[in-house]
Amino acid sequence: MPVNSVSMVVNGQTVEKEVSTKTLLVTFLRESLGLTGTHIGCDTSQCGACNVHVNGKCVKSCTILAVQVDGSDVVTIEGVANDGELNPMQEAFKSNHALQCGFCTPGMVMTALQLAKQNSSPNEKDIRKYLEGNFCRCTGYHNIVKAISEGTKAINSS
Repeated sequence: MPVNSVSMVVNGQTVEKEVSTKTLLVTFLRESLGLTGTHIGCDTSQCGACNVHVNGKCVKSCTILAVQVDGSDVVTIEGVANDGELNPMQEAFKSNHALQCGFCTPGMVMTALQLAKQNSSPNEKDIRKYLEGNFCRCTGYHNIVKAISEGTKAINSS
């Protein structure tokens, strides 16, 4: 199997590794870098549990190869907090009980952060529409929507 060298910045750290040309980004993050906060939920790009930011854009890391992000800036859920302080969106998920098992939460947070950058005051309909590519099998989304609204306000007021 062909192997390539990749170099990228992941959560602020430069990483250089040899990878198979067929290695998905999600697999690279989890198995090569030990960043297991990015979850593999469906392997078909349906659930959003694997969402990360690549060059500032939220992407499903199960749909992109590690070699395709060579030279890119990648942020995973592990890179969202700052010196142990939760990001306002993470704090909003925590304070609004916007999780049950927590499996979908990293992908939801990464999606919510992208929404907060694009829309500083989304309404409930906007949030629910934006979450269409993310599945939570535990909740009715009510608290997730509340958390995203609160987190977006906090992010955009600072």
